[in-house]
Amino acid sequence: MSYFRLLLVCCGVFLSVAAQAQSKITGIALDSVTHEPLAFASVFLASTTLGATTTEKGEFEFPRVPKGTYDIVGSYVGYRLGKQTITVETTPLKLTINLAPTGNQLGEVVVRPAPNKPEEYRQFAQLFLGGSTFSEQCHISNPDDVRVILDDSTQELTARTKEFLQIDNDALGYRLKYYGLYFAYDKEAGSITYYGQPVFEEMKPRDEAQRRLWAANRLTAYTGSFMHFLRCLYTNRLEAGNFLTQQIKVTPNPRYESAQKKREALLAAGAAGAYSPAEKDSLRRWSRELPELATLYSEARPIDSLRRVKPNGRTYMRFGGELQVAHFGEAPDPRFKQQMNTLGYSRTPFPAQRQVSRLQLADGEAEIQADGSLRNPLEVALGGYWGFEKIGEFLPYDYVPTGMPTPARPAAPAARPAVRPVRRR
Repeated sequence: MSYFRLLLVCCGVFLSVAAQAQSKITGIALDSVTHEPLAFASVFLASTTLGATTTEKGEFEFPRVPKGTYDIVGSYVGYRLGKQTITVETTPLKLTINLAPTGNQLGEVVVRPAPNKPEEYRQFAQLFLGGSTFSEQCHISNPDDVRVILDDSTQELTARTKEFLQIDNDALGYRLKYYGLYFAYDKEAGSITYYGQPVFEEMKPRDEAQRRLWAANRLTAYTGSFMHFLRCLYTNRLEAGNFLTQQIKVTPNPRYESAQKKREALLAAGAAGAYSPAEKDSLRRWSRELPELATLYSEARPIDSLRRVKPNGRTYMRFGGELQVAHFGEAPDPRFKQQMNTLGYSRTPFPAQRQVSRLQLADGEAEIQADGSLRNPLEVALGGYWGFEKIGEFLPYDYVPTGMPTPARPAAPAARPAVRPVRRR
């Protein structure tokens, strides 16, 4: 199973997200060396649409920021990014963001890196943007500002930006500026990791029809997404959100090592194409043996085994092993070509339209927030359908859906485990 890491449900929940406690943020952006204010610098809350430009005195203001933890980022030409992690409660915050100059002096010769190799850049763009219908409508407008490198020895593909990578998402109507992007693709493990400080800007629709299309596409991207799941988990509304969570137990395959030895011995003893029909059949059977087997328990996991709420209200997703999450009521993207994972045995058939994803936790627990974000996104690895969705479906954390239909509850499954082999590295 390949994973990638990173970087609301019904009207009652929509209202609670939109109307949650808010506070005010004010501050000033300064040169870290001279302590002079930086006029017209960009300041934003990462992964949201909340941004501001400093005044001539370097001052900025966010009048209404929902309660939560954010990275507040300052950007200015000729300076490194300034970043702070802040927690917004009900008390107004006053901040100072210090930006360090890059050190380039007037007249200094700047050596630009060699241009990206076209095939390496194309691979990066495809992996980063994704292969969905919405991803096909995403365009990187400043390709020369990203440096893509392929390590010949490890075959790891990495990409970095000095300032930001700009993506225009014509499907959702967002212009995304991804500051400080770091991207890595490990071909051997089949994993993708990327992070940075993105900010969203609303694009201007050309007419009312496009505005409605963007709103509908955003709702489609949101429904069943990882953000949707985390908001439902946070508010204990997984069933109302049409989610089914199931435990996966992964164990070593006792037949794998023996099958590999038999296969290698037969390959070493014979010449290509000189095998008998029985030997060819044995090779096929041994090749199908996988290193590990996964046992899927069809019974839905209770909320107390997935969520821990501290007395102070801080909420954590927690589980051991792997978790399978199915969302019902929306068909997968037509470009999703993988076989959808099974849900196990049920007396009543599961709905045909579903999206099935996989989850792993690095340390068994990860803190989640009301807006559907993780305090540390790198604590979670995603696979299955969520591994397929990437920048094309990427929404800001201050997105609030409207017009979402009340979902139908899926049939309750019987508590009978189904064993299914999965390939893992």
